[in-house]
Amino acid sequence: MSLLNQIFNRGLIGAKCKTCLTLAISRIKLLQNKRDMQLKLMRKEIAQFLQSGQEPIARIRVEHVIREQNIWAAYEILEMFCEFVLARVPIIESQRECPLELKEAVASIIFASPRCSDLPDLLTVRNLFTTKYGKDFISAASELRPDTSVNRTIIEKLSVYTPSGDMKLSVLKEIAQEYNISWDSSKTEAEFNKRPEDLLNGPKQISNVTTKLPESHKESPKAANHVPIKPPTNTANSNPTKVNQSSVEGKMVIPVSSESNDVLERARAAIAAADRASAAARAAAELVNVNFNSRTLQGANR
Repeated sequence: MSLLNQIFNRGLIGAKCKTCLTLAISRIKLLQNKRDMQLKLMRKEIAQFLQSGQEPIARIRVEHVIREQNIWAAYEILEMFCEFVLARVPIIESQRECPLELKEAVASIIFASPRCSDLPDLLTVRNLFTTKYGKDFISAASELRPDTSVNRTIIEKLSVYTPSGDMKLSVLKEIAQEYNISWDSSKTEAEFNKRPEDLLNGPKQISNVTTKLPESHKESPKAANHVPIKPPTNTANSNPTKVNQSSVEGKMVIPVSSESNDVLERARAAIAAADRASAAARAAAELVNVNFNSRTLQGANR
């Protein structure tokens, strides 16, 4: 263990840091070349969609192009910061606190390392910085606290957000101009300027819907008049339920059509049939009681 490690008990292994930074720089360059090829193919596909009139597909694909361009720009800055820290590893080893001129580069690498899954070497560098400067320094850079110096461009390029309509339209126009395509952007501009509908609170405007009745449900001029419903005459066998129902019906005044009259007549016939059935049931019950009483008396006399 070196003298600095014995004094501060939180040393940074310079050789390992140099190795990881060198590997990260090489990996970034390879990824940049690969991403350049992918961006060219994606932009060419979008140009073909614009030329063939498939604007909805082009509007979707352009978001992926913008995201890849943002990552490309962030990696370019990270490559510069890695080279800057690599050249000053001896200064980092010789000082207990992070040097002021290296604070932005170190904080940006710490912030970007978990957001760049294809750069595992940056995670190793982050762990070395944790050993050197402590967890509080790492947490401040990761959480973007006010006292950190993370590069604002890296924060913007690595943030997950939906690009604005103006940005997407600008990239589409740039692609159309690059491939010499005469493209009318009026439809796309109208689509981007359209405000999204609030699906949680429902539509803002409710259209007036007029329901059309079929011909069989249309009322004739004669049937449209208000006709009072006369209550049926009370009979001796009628129950209180029927009397109450007929009295309520006698007070109601509703517009009645020819079909409604038929329905009412059927209802009245059904009520009358129910009354007759209940009267027959009561008569049968009385007959059973009489027979039962007579048999009881005969058995008692014997």
